[in-house]
Amino acid sequence: MKKGSGPGSIDEYILACPAPVQKRLQTIRRLVRRLAPDATEKISYRMPTFYLNGNLVYFAAHAKHIGFYPGTGAMASFKLQLAPYQKGKGTLQFPMDEPLPVRLIEDLVRIRVQQNRAKRPR
Repeated sequence: MKKGSGPGSIDEYILACPAPVQKRLQTIRRLVRRLAPDATEKISYRMPTFYLNGNLVYFAAHAKHIGFYPGTGAMASFKLQLAPYQKGKGTLQFPMDEPLPVRLIEDLVRIRVQQNRAKRPR
């Protein structure tokens, strides 16, 4: 990837990461693909993004965590499950030295799919 330019695809984004990080990113990608097979993949804000009647979820690799961005509406239903993770408005941080919370990610994606399918298509 050329310095200053972002990745052109989710494949490029993932391949630019170290191998252990690639596995984590691919896991998230597979989960979203399975739960939202009609969503399209794109890069938005230099991050892998799934789009379904608007942005569905973003995810990104950082030095010490994987950022997962399902939005505030999805997160509101899972306060107890989110407690172990650093979070901001609409964002979660999954530490690199801990297993990915696969079930939680699935639940958040399911909620986002429901929310986005209820929207008028753009």
